[in-house]
Amino acid sequence: MWVDKHRRLRLSQQELLCKNSCGYYGNPAWQGYCSKCWRDRARSPGAQPQDSRPSHDGTPVTFSKFEEKKSTEKGRRITTMRRLFWGSPTSPKQESAEIHSGALKAYQSLEPGDFPGFLKILRSPPSQRLQSRCTAFLNTMEAYHGLPVQKQSDLVQDFYQSFAEHFAELPEAQVHQVMEHVEKLIMTRLHKWVFCHDSCDDEHKDLTLQRRIRSLNWVTPEMLDVPFPERKTGVTGDPFLPAITAIIEVDAKRAPQDKLSCVSKCCHLIFESLAISNSEPANADDFLSALVYVLLKANPPRLHSNMQYVIRFGLPHSLMAGESGYFFTNLSCAVAFIEKLDASSLNLSPEEFEGYMQHQRAPTAGHRRKHVTKSTQHLLEELKSRQESLDQGVDALSTQLHQWMETVTAQIDETTAKFALVQKEITAQSSCSNSEDHSD
Repeated sequence: MWVDKHRRLRLSQQELLCKNSCGYYGNPAWQGYCSKCWRDRARSPGAQPQDSRPSHDGTPVTFSKFEEKKSTEKGRRITTMRRLFWGSPTSPKQESAEIHSGALKAYQSLEPGDFPGFLKILRSPPSQRLQSRCTAFLNTMEAYHGLPVQKQSDLVQDFYQSFAEHFAELPEAQVHQVMEHVEKLIMTRLHKWVFCHDSCDDEHKDLTLQRRIRSLNWVTPEMLDVPFPERKTGVTGDPFLPAITAIIEVDAKRAPQDKLSCVSKCCHLIFESLAISNSEPANADDFLSALVYVLLKANPPRLHSNMQYVIRFGLPHSLMAGESGYFFTNLSCAVAFIEKLDASSLNLSPEEFEGYMQHQRAPTAGHRRKHVTKSTQHLLEELKSRQESLDQGVDALSTQLHQWMETVTAQIDETTAKFALVQKEITAQSSCSNSEDHSD
């Protein structure tokens, strides 16, 4: 489960991974699967079609043939569009080997993050075919922007997969680097057509999540067990303010990769803030609690839409593995926690929680002191338990030491007695020898 029965902010590494045990990161939006396994399940023959619109029951049976015909027409239209995107079915292997090799060398020398350099190479003669396919794909996607957003997502993901085949001879890391530039090129232009699409209810969910976060603006760091720097450290103000600013910037970006970069920046700043607050390295529980706190304070605009946009149109490898995949999975878990947050999540009584939600009460210094007292009491009980275990160990060690000393003393006494007997025998033999010498 993404959040345990008590909705405490504790997630193991195993819980973040795909339920299909493929080794990649899963996501609550895909019911715990990674993007590849989720799409494979959605496209399997026995799977139910995924529709992003709310379902409507009670559809008349007389419309079944009409719906079947409409689906057939849509399938034919999508097939036609794919032919428009790619033109002739010529594969990259059928192209001129010299031109293809020259283009690969140019992309191989591309520096990470050099998007202008990528555009320059794409516009060069060796990459003319790739540029033509990008242009055809963009123009056709804009012409058919009325398609359901899930269909558009499938087309974009198919385009990524087909486009990456041209770079199969390059190392995997360089293929990912080139495809990140391709994603930025495609999605920067398609953003206005596919973001928060009319065929889905992203806008409604944005407002619901925004109201939910606003209703929880009374939650304090102490309630979430978020470490804050002590006064003696000299830190004033909210140490998580830079992270709050970074997560708000997500909505200003267009490419999914740029949105993920803002998420990663936010998470890195959270770890830096936790390093100031803690005398020891931050753990995963502290990080997730702090991420929830940052989301509650920032209330990022169109958070649900931005996350769905990254999920639908981002590169699979960016979400399935690596640092960006780990941070995005934690972001999804933090949002799921906020949506289900209740009194037990904050160690409050139902009456207290309801009072805060109804704005009938607000956290006070007394509440903070009470929370600190509970934490201190828990710490004292843990220390007492450790002290008892230590005392038991000392008693056991003392008993063993006493037994050892008795054993050693007995061995010494036995050895001393044996030595005395040996000494007597030696003395007696010496006396006998002296007597014999005198008699001679």
